[in-house]
Formats: sequence, C-alpha cells, structure tokens
Amino acid sequence: MRKIVLMSSVSLDGFIEGPNKEIDWHRVDGELHQHFNDEVRGFGALLSGRVTHELMAAYWPTADKDPQSSPEEVEFARIWRNMPKVVFSRTLQHAEWHTTVVREVVPEEIRALKEQSGGDLALSGADLAAEFLRHDLVDEIRVYVHPVLIGRGKPLFAESDAPTDLRLIETRRFGNGVVLLRYERDRTADTSDATGKADRTDATGSADTAGTHDA
Repeated sequence: MRKIVLMSSVSLDGFIEGPNKEIDWHRVDGELHQHFNDEVRGFGALLSGRVTHELMAAYWPTADKDPQSSPEEVEFARIWRNMPKVVFSRTLQHAEWHTTVVREVVPEEIRALKEQSGGDLALSGADLAAEFLRHDLVDEIRVYVHPVLIGRGKPLFAESDAPTDLRLIETRRFGNGVVLLRYERDRTADTSDATGKADRTDATGSADTAGTHDA
C-alpha cells in the first residue's frame, strides 16, 4: 500500500510561513534543492490545498524557461509539471498540469487512492495536513527544520485534543544547517494504549461486579 507522506519546511519555532505568508527565511541551497528534486521525483502524486497549489502553479510551469533559474530549479520545474496532482478545494473549478480537483477529504476515498499502484503520495499545506491527521491518514512526516526563529506565523501542526504517536526513523543534517527529521506513524502505540484501557476497564468492571454480588 502506498504511504501518505507529509513534507514541510519549518522554522525552529515551528512555523511554515510568517504572518504575511513570508517564506524568504527558507535556507534552500543547491544541495537541499537537489534533495527535494530526488525525493519528489519518486512520488506517485502531490496532494495539496488550493492555496499551495496556486502558489506552485504560478511559478513552476515556466521556471525552466527563466535564464536566472538554477539547474536544480530547472529540473524541479520539469518534475512538477509532469507529476500527477490532487488539489482539495471547494472553490477551485479547474486546474491544469495533470491536476485533479477534489472537494472534500473523504477517508474512504483516500484509502482507496493509497491502494492504487505507484509511488507514495506527498502531502503539503498545514490546513490540509490537519484534516488528514484528524482522520489518521498520514503515514510518515518529514520535517525540514531551518535554523531560524521567525517569532510568529502559521504553525505546521494545528491544535489537537489527542496525541499522535510517532517513531523517528531518520535524521539528516544538510550543509546549510537545515535538519531533516523523518518520522513514521506508530500505530502500535495506539494498540497498546487501547489494550491497556481495556484491561483497566475489565479490572474496574470486575471489582464493580464483585461489589454488587457482595451486597
């Protein structure tokens, strides 16, 4: 089964963008950009919300025609253009560049998408990520921590009433100081917690029953 992989750059204090959507603090050099190219090339599709998609679509389709573009940017433009994309939006009517528009995050439909053949599915955007995490649809998280504090802005992770257990499976430090933290979803912890709760419930239930019989 294909995995859904949440990928995002964040500041050290956890923001994906500044209060006015600034991302000029990103430390993306040739090494990191080439890494992104290599990673994205292996995915089967890109999943994003409307805002993220429109931001990408405003630049990457023609970036390889810009004489100021680096070799890594030229390569990524070609990868992005040809990559299948799924955009989740209630307002977007049409999108080009191999893009399918979906109105809602329906867990059954996402699981069916994961069952299809092909590479893993890259997820981006904080709001869409929150929805996927709420339905426990994210299998892996790759956070690229940039060595900067921006003070305020939009956090990657929304507030939640329940913890999400993860397992660290890789770290990597790039030459510019960015650090990759790669986690996979640890659903065995959920099973253990559920079993523990069931055991405690059984014990409580037995004690209550014994008390009733004594009476």
